[in-house]
Amino acid sequence: MSLFKRIFGKGNSESDKRFESNIEKIQSGQVNKIFPILKPGDWVGIQAGALKQTLLGTQEKPELVVAFGYDAPSNFVFLMPKDLEGKDPNQILKEAYENLERIESKFEISETLNNKVLTASGQDFSSEKILCKSHMLKAHELLNSNELLVSIPRRRCMMIITRQADKEQLNDFVHLHNYTWEDDSYGNAPILNALFVVINGEIDRIIPLNKK
Repeated sequence: MSLFKRIFGKGNSESDKRFESNIEKIQSGQVNKIFPILKPGDWVGIQAGALKQTLLGTQEKPELVVAFGYDAPSNFVFLMPKDLEGKDPNQILKEAYENLERIESKFEISETLNNKVLTASGQDFSSEKILCKSHMLKAHELLNSNELLVSIPRRRCMMIITRQADKEQLNDFVHLHNYTWEDDSYGNAPILNALFVVINGEIDRIIPLNKK
């Protein structure tokens, strides 16, 4: 328990109580759903040994990873290797992505950029829905495009534009991404300063953006 506190908690009495309450709910079965959670390559949990899949980069130098954790009431409780003891890792992985698939996330046509941008933001797993092929295929359909640019600069945020948009619209979309990347006013953790190229509902590659 102390390892979790050092990695993910503040170590004060109030956060300790919340953490212990989360653990009790997990152990009692009140909280039993595990979800994939996107984390940047410099996430502290990587060095601590939290379970992950490397989505971008290498095992030695990850750029973006998928961690796995319980969606407890006050925070995520991330899985560590000891949590797999006596369990089937493949089944846990399968269930985590199925749980993400069941999360409802609706697209809205943003008035930004002359109604050329889709958003699906505001929920805990809005950004992670990029991992759901069915969700991204819906975006292809709505934008009538087989190649998308997807921005998920921070948690709870997803913005999409067709790759075939004109140069001015694409520049404005990058500006919108950069603004969100730099804006910490909502307290949403940063994910990646890049645009994802999505083809046929799946991530094909990324376009890194240099602004810090």
